[in-house]
Amino acid sequence: MAQDVSFNIRNNNGDEMKVGVWRYEGNGSGPTVHLQAGVHADEIAGMLVLHLLMQRLEVAQAQGRLKGTVTVVPQANPLGIGQFCKGRLLGRHHDATGHNFNRWFDRSAAMELPLTNVQEWQKKLVQLAAPADVMLDLHTDDEALPYLYVHRAFGSRGRELAAAMKMDVAIIWDDGSDGSFEETIISPWLRDGVADQHMAATLELRGQGDVSDEFAEQDAVGLYGWLCNYGVIDEQVPLADWPVEVLEMGQMETILAPQPGVLIFEKELGDFVEEGERFARILRRPGDPASEVVLFAEQAGRLVTRYRDRLIGQGMGVAKFTGTRISRHWNGGMLDPD
Repeated sequence: MAQDVSFNIRNNNGDEMKVGVWRYEGNGSGPTVHLQAGVHADEIAGMLVLHLLMQRLEVAQAQGRLKGTVTVVPQANPLGIGQFCKGRLLGRHHDATGHNFNRWFDRSAAMELPLTNVQEWQKKLVQLAAPADVMLDLHTDDEALPYLYVHRAFGSRGRELAAAMKMDVAIIWDDGSDGSFEETIISPWLRDGVADQHMAATLELRGQGDVSDEFAEQDAVGLYGWLCNYGVIDEQVPLADWPVEVLEMGQMETILAPQPGVLIFEKELGDFVEEGERFARILRRPGDPASEVVLFAEQAGRLVTRYRDRLIGQGMGVAKFTGTRISRHWNGGMLDPD
C-alpha cells in the first residue's frame, strides 16, 4: 500500500491545510521518482492522469514489481484550488499576493523562514522532490497539442518520454531565470555535473479543457510504460513509435495580439502554415469592418497552442507555432515569462 507522506501548509487565513502526497516504496534497485500535477491549480488534466497512474503503481507494488520508489503529488497546489472568481478558477497566480505559483521556487527554497504561505508551500514542495532521481511536472496550456519542455541536458531522454506520451513537440531549453519548479530541481544537478544520472521534464497535457477519461487513460498508460522502460517498474512495455518534432526554445514563434477584440481563428491546432499565411483575425469593434486586423504566420510551422478565450486583450499571446529558424522576437528566457 502507498504510504501517506502528506504535508501541511497555511492558507490565506493562517489555518493549516494539507497537500496530499503518496509514496510507493520499491525494492531499492530502481531510480526514485517524483511526479506532480497542478502546480498551476487551474491545470487539471494531470491530476486525473496521476489518479489513474496511482492505481497501476498500487498493483505493481503489490506484485513486487516496483523497483524504484515513486512519490506522487496529484494535486500539488491546494492554495490555488479554492481561487474561484465569478465562477471561474484562477489558478496561475496567488490571489492575495499576485505570486505566479510556478515562479521563484529557488528563492523560497533558499529561505530559512519563508515570509508568505506561498513561499512556505514552495519550499516544502522542493524539499519533497529534491532527493529524487527523476522529476516530472504535469501542466497544461490554454488550447494546445501535447508537448514537452526539457532541458538540453536531458534531451535524448526527453524525446523518448515525449514519444511514450504521444506528444507532438519537444522543446529544448537552456537558460531559465524565473525559478520555475523544474529549473529549481535541476539546478544542483547541473551545478554538480550529475545530470546524466537524472531526468526532469515539464509535460504540457494539451489544453485546460482537455480533461477526459480517454485522454487521461492514454497519458497514464504512456507514463507507466515510460517508467517501466526507465527501470522504475519490472515490466516489459513496448513504447509507442511516435513522431516527435524536436526544436529549440527560440524556434517557437509566439504571436501577440496587436489590438484587443473578438478573436477568430482560421486554423486548427496541428495545422501547418506557410510563412506569411493568415491564421486568425481580431475584430476590435464589431460592426466596423475597418477595425478588423488579420494575423499572419511569422514563419512556416505547425500551430501548437491557441488562446483559450475568444475575446483577447492587447499584447496577450494569441498562438504559438513551431519554426525552422530562431524567431526574430526571441530574446532568451522561458517561453511564458509571466
